Amino acid sequence: MATKILASSSHSFENECKEIHESRGRWNHLIQALVTRTQLECRRIRETYKDMYEEDLITLLQKSSLRNQPGVSPKTCAALSLWMLHPHERDAIVAREALLQDNDTNYQALVEIFVGRKSSHIALIKQAYLSKYKTQLDQDIINIEPPHPYQKILVALSTSHKAHQADVNQHTAKCDARRLYETGEGSPGAIDEGTVLEIFTKRSIPHLKLTFSCYKHIYGHDYTKSITDVNSGEFEDALKKVIKCICNPPNYYVKILFASIKGMTADRGAITRVMVSRSETEMDEIQRVFKAKYGIELRETICNSIPSGDYRDFLLALANKT
Repeated sequence: MATKILASSSHSFENECKEIHESRGRWNHLIQALVTRTQLECRRIRETYKDMYEEDLITLLQKSSLRNQPGVSPKTCAALSLWMLHPHERDAIVAREALLQDNDTNYQALVEIFVGRKSSHIALIKQAYLSKYKTQLDQDIINIEPPHPYQKILVALSTSHKAHQADVNQHTAKCDARRLYETGEGSPGAIDEGTVLEIFTKRSIPHLKLTFSCYKHIYGHDYTKSITDVNSGEFEDALKKVIKCICNPPNYYVKILFASIKGMTADRGAITRVMVSRSETEMDEIQRVFKAKYGIELRETICNSIPSGDYRDFLLALANKT
């Protein structure tokens, strides 16, 4: 079944949809075919299926997941439905799940969204979030209880996406770097949160990346090292993680993947979230960094750590995308 779908050259996707309809309840046969498609093709298949059968494929996958039908992995159904969504819809769902996590807010997932997406994409995420959940994403972040330093940084980044100009400026970046130094390691005591948040509010992600590059060039070490050298608290710890995501995304995601695959983190959804979101943007670089950092291929790590089955097949198919 999967081979037929993969081999089809039809641009209408009607044949694929017929085969999917005939194999309902046996989604594991379709994993390789759907995952080896581009996300755009998957969305076309979803649209065609709805036109033909007046049913939404993602809704069917989610129902299969809830029913826990024989031969169908709930985790795979959930992952495959995320894969088939528009990226801004997917991020809206990921953000909502991060905010509603039982034990603690998943700030890591929220940081990945606000750091790793363009401002135009953030605007679409917020629209999708409001449409789906009838509440504002920004306000839900502000309302998180108990309060956490990540909130301040996320609110600043959200404001930045709404207000900043996308241009980067070398002179301004150097000035920002000097301000960070003068209100951080260049002065006694902890870093000045107000200065950091002001810069985060007013600058784009590319500009912030340039600022931290200028800091290293001027002072001979990363800004995160200067944070480590002070008496760091929760704000400083949160800030370091955000900066690492800004400055070196592949290395950041590699660490997240390794910890999640090995079961070294409570963020169990990180494997699916990262593999799906980065598979068509920087999977080659992630694989290269993973091998360099841990001395083993990402695919091999998945095979060694994830039980055999359709979910592992799904992850391996994403890892093979270039």
